[in-house]
Order: sequence, then structure tokens, then C-alpha cells
Amino acid sequence: MQPEIVASTPQITMRHLGRTKNGHPAALKRPRLIAIASGKGGVGKTWLSLTIAHALSGRRRRVLVVDADFGLANADIQLGHLPGVDLGAVLRQEIPLRDCIFPIEAGGFDLIAGQSGSGAFADTTPNAINLLLERLIDSAGEYDLILFDLGTGVERTMRHLSALADTVILVITEDPASLTDAYAVLKLLKHDRTAFGLPVDARIVVNQTNSETSAKRAHAALAKAARGFLRLDPPLLGTIERDQSVNEAIRGQKLLLAQFPQSAAADSVRAIARRLIAR
Repeated sequence: MQPEIVASTPQITMRHLGRTKNGHPAALKRPRLIAIASGKGGVGKTWLSLTIAHALSGRRRRVLVVDADFGLANADIQLGHLPGVDLGAVLRQEIPLRDCIFPIEAGGFDLIAGQSGSGAFADTTPNAINLLLERLIDSAGEYDLILFDLGTGVERTMRHLSALADTVILVITEDPASLTDAYAVLKLLKHDRTAFGLPVDARIVVNQTNSETSAKRAHAALAKAARGFLRLDPPLLGTIERDQSVNEAIRGQKLLLAQFPQSAAADSVRAIARRLIAR
């Protein structure tokens, strides 16, 4: 049985959600929080997080990517970027948050690296997450969007971050196991957002598809289950067909839009970024 997600400091939680504790919109403008999640590994979530950030920066949006996979972080590795400090140092309160933010000049966005190869923060408490979000919002006035590259699955930390995000991008493939796990993510997201008295804004990206037709079929199957059992209707944000350029960019530790800007996958991600900021 999954643990309940209950904010132990609701006034902080409401602040993160852009509301006062009385439920009214907060006057302070804050960045839009977007969580990029998946029910299972191997669906290309981290690659998509970085590539969306690059595409958004190309549309004049100021973006911060937070590698929030507490224990198996690898966003910095995909970029060939090895910072001296990471999010673990912030969670241990060893350094201020601003000292953990690094510019990714090739992509035009900033990155907070996660802690790779350690499970020490995999079960970070909701209170610690609340404090991290408070610091992010207070120090991120120059950003339009903060993208959280979440860890895989439905453990407590990932659920809490998803529940506090304005929008959740759920990355799936056509694999039936991916659809089953994605449904579990949606089910818990609905439960947790309802506990906060907030609606669900979850959008689906089908990655590594064989064709647009098969991708739409996979989305339709997931959406049908969500409508029938969860009363959710998650829209299709976009599809990305298999593209060798993606593998080559990852192996070369390069950003796809910089290395292969004319590739089919690059066009697909740019379309996803355009739709994401349209509404």
C-alpha cells in the first residue's frame, strides 16, 4: 500500500502552489512548475526534459532544469557536465541553492544537478521537498519555468513533487507495461492533487514510437482507462518517433537540438514545447 501524501506544513504548500493559505491567488509572480514523470524506466524522460528545456529557451523562455531523481540522477552526465556540487549538498544544507545552479550555454538554460549513485535522498521527506521548493521559488525570479526531471515510479518523494507541480508531463512508450505504470502514476496524482483541493493538469508524451498512428493508439488506451476509472482525460501533448539522431546525441553527450537541429525528433520536441506554453 502506498503511503499517503499529506502536507505537514500546508501554509508552505499553498505558497508553492501560488496561493495564500486562504486559497486566494498569491500576489507574487512565480515560475511555472512542470514535473516530467514516468511510470517505468527507459522511456527517455531525462533526455526529453533537457531537450524540452532547450526548445523552450529557443522560444525566449528562461528555464531552470532540476534533476530531481534523488539517487539515480544523470542529467548532468547526459550533457557531459560534471559540476563540483549537486542538489545533495543543498538538501544537506551545506551550500545555498544559488551555488548549485549552472548555466548550460549550449542550450540556453540552467541546471541543478542531482546526486548520482547514492540512495541517501531517495526517501526525502515532504517537509524537505517543501523547503527546497520554497528556496527555488524565492531565488528563481529570473525564470519563467522550472522543469523537474523526476525519478521513475511512485515513491513518496516523486509523488509529492508531482502533486505540487502546476503541470505534469507523463512520458510513455507503446509498451503495455509502460501504459500500466503510467495509469498508476495518474491514479496517485489524482488522489494527491484532490487532497490539496486542486485539479489535475497531466499531459501525455508518447516517446520512441513506431509511427504516429501507433502512438495515438497507445495514448487512446491510456486516456480511455483514465476517463473510465479516474474521471481524467489527459491530452496528448506530442509524439516522438524513433530517431537514430537521439541515440547519437546521447552517446556524444550533446543536446539534440544543437547536434541534429533538422532531425525529426528535434521537430517533434519543438512542437511539444510550443504546445506546452500555448496553454
